[in-house]
Amino acid sequence: MLLHEIAHCRAGDKGDTSTLSLFPYRDDDFPLLAREVTAERVREHLAGHIRGEVLRYELPNLCGLQFTCRQALDGGVTTSLALDTHGKSLSSRLLSLVL
Repeated sequence: MLLHEIAHCRAGDKGDTSTLSLFPYRDDDFPLLAREVTAERVREHLAGHIRGEVLRYELPNLCGLQFTCRQALDGGVTTSLALDTHGKSLSSRLLSLVL
């Protein structure tokens, strides 16, 4: 199954750092997300877009995971020549992860 079948994701940015917030459609699927969607897997899956470290924060009361992805925006919004300077498409790319 693909991640987008059980979860949705929202992207944010600050400088050259992108944040990805991942939430299951059903709270019952949170343990599966917590087990399968690790910082390492996110880093590997988005390797063509993230050059720095990926940190994962668990928000169990919200059934959410947040990933902080460093060196993800080619220098940041004001200096990047990338087509997606805010990194909004990273949330869609993450959702193509195979569980």
